[in-house]
Amino acid sequence: MLDINFIKENKEIILTAIKNKKAKPVDLDAVLSLYEKKKAFSQKLSEINRLRNEAAKERNVEEGKRLKEESQNLESELEKITKEFISLMTKIPNIPSADTPIGEDESGNKIVRQVGEKPKFNFKPKAHWDLGKDLGIIDSDKAAEVSGARFTYLKGDLAMLQFSLLHFVLSILTSAEKLSVIAQEANLKVSITPFIPIVPPIMMKSAVMNRMARLHPLDERYYLAEDDLVLIGSAEHTLGPIHMDEIIEAKQLPLRYFAYTPSFRREAGSYGKDTRGILRLHQFDKIEMETFVSPESAYQEQDFLVGIQEYLMRTLKLPYQVVVICTGDMGLPDHRQFDIETWMPGQDTYRETHTSDYMGAYQARRLNTRTRRESKELEYVHMNDATALAMGRGLIAILENYQQEDGSVVIPEVLRTYMGKDVIKRKS
Repeated sequence: MLDINFIKENKEIILTAIKNKKAKPVDLDAVLSLYEKKKAFSQKLSEINRLRNEAAKERNVEEGKRLKEESQNLESELEKITKEFISLMTKIPNIPSADTPIGEDESGNKIVRQVGEKPKFNFKPKAHWDLGKDLGIIDSDKAAEVSGARFTYLKGDLAMLQFSLLHFVLSILTSAEKLSVIAQEANLKVSITPFIPIVPPIMMKSAVMNRMARLHPLDERYYLAEDDLVLIGSAEHTLGPIHMDEIIEAKQLPLRYFAYTPSFRREAGSYGKDTRGILRLHQFDKIEMETFVSPESAYQEQDFLVGIQEYLMRTLKLPYQVVVICTGDMGLPDHRQFDIETWMPGQDTYRETHTSDYMGAYQARRLNTRTRRESKELEYVHMNDATALAMGRGLIAILENYQQEDGSVVIPEVLRTYMGKDVIKRKS
């Protein structure tokens, strides 16, 4: 949520953000009116409770009963007003950063830089679904029989390649030395605090996902109504609330976490889109980063997360481009968003493989996650989340960029120690 005082003083900025983000209209006057009403009722309730205490001290039983009844009525009314107020507040989107392009949809996104040389082949490169089938390492047909469309079996060397990618990424995120190199290469002066590995829940209460501002659109989620639980669409959904309703001492910041989890998305509205291969599945695995930082270091923190993403891509020697996402293509809670798109020669296009979302205090205010400064002042932390590696898309990029004319796939040099081999070949 946004700060109510910011809303009071910047109505036009917020209305512009609602328009540019294509959010549903919100009656800001009603929001401000409810806030004043809520404040007045709270003050009145405090006064009634003060009078109740006085009546109790004076042993005025009748007055105490009357004030108790009045207090209960006020509490009931205040609860209704508060629910209505919060409901409207949560519909107001975050304000885009000054460097976020204004655009209607993904066509308004801007390429920041392109890195790496696209591979040149003396044969027509295959798409990963053909490579996977020929090598016997992707079986979507059997998965469709077992689970339906948009599921797959990763087999043999491709499963091993996924585990190798996991070990590779873990070796980066947990190493202060390697993170220091990344910060220096990106020319960033950030704290070199390694990431804490987490094994988080993959189901969460719908109310908590709503506090994360990630519950909607609900038709994208797998919702277990009987238990009121939602399957996560990304590890950041349960990493973000890890300090919900807590106060973090300023000296503990930055706090950096990562988790490797399955993720689940219904892909509603994607009928007929990317139905072949493993690009767009209902279940997929990701390594996700989540960080909690002080407001003054939050922009650099996001740049650092992008730096980590780029380092991983460069080390894997995969060509990519960094894209800044426009207002019409970014999420409602996002303040600033970058994507990395990796070159997929078998499809002759770049495909999104990473995203990085800076939220400002928007999520922290909903989650009530605050930090205490040395001055004892309390304020909301700022939050960032970013993909370290979406496994399926990383595998696609390696298969298509490292394919050979004989149908084999060379393993990136940095992964060979984990794989114990140099090439993936069809087993005879």
